[in-house]
Amino acid sequence: MVKNIIFDFGDVFINLDKGIISRELAQLQDPLLPYRLKLLNDSFEIGSIGADAFLDGLQEALPGRKRHALLALWNSMLLDFPPQRLEFLERLASSGSYRLFLLSNTNELHIPHVMEKLGEDAYARFRGCFEGFYLSHEIRLRKPEKEVFEFVLQQHRLLAGETLFVDDTLENIEAAAGIGLQTWHLQVGQEDITQLKSRI
Repeated sequence: MVKNIIFDFGDVFINLDKGIISRELAQLQDPLLPYRLKLLNDSFEIGSIGADAFLDGLQEALPGRKRHALLALWNSMLLDFPPQRLEFLERLASSGSYRLFLLSNTNELHIPHVMEKLGEDAYARFRGCFEGFYLSHEIRLRKPEKEVFEFVLQQHRLLAGETLFVDDTLENIEAAAGIGLQTWHLQVGQEDITQLKSRI
């Protein structure tokens, strides 16, 4: 029986264009660049480096780009947040049927941009739906490390077997299932979080 739900954010609630950076890198034809940028991004997502160091790394990877253009490029992967998803989440939260949590791999540049795109009121409504709201750069842990799931479970004394984890990334789903969480690997473009009840 599901009593608790842990949600991912990107491509579960807010739509993403995850390939935008890869498309930029493909033009440079450097086979090591994607690996180097993954290391840079992973460090940024757990708060090991700050925004300035991250943008320095992007400028090194994408020479000739102005800093403001790189920031715009980085944030352009964040698309729309369909209002029906927020309305669905608010109904779910107000029903009191489940304890709700957010667990997102994100960074200090994306969150202010999300707040700006949604507006202060909508972002506050979104955040207010969750009992726990965990961003990787704040807790210094990121998916798919099992420690991040254990952290959330321990913080709220949740049982893994009573907790559903929803994410669009298979690697994260496999890690969560590995410590006993129930999972829904949401297929972007084929499924929507508003169909949650059919998965519980």
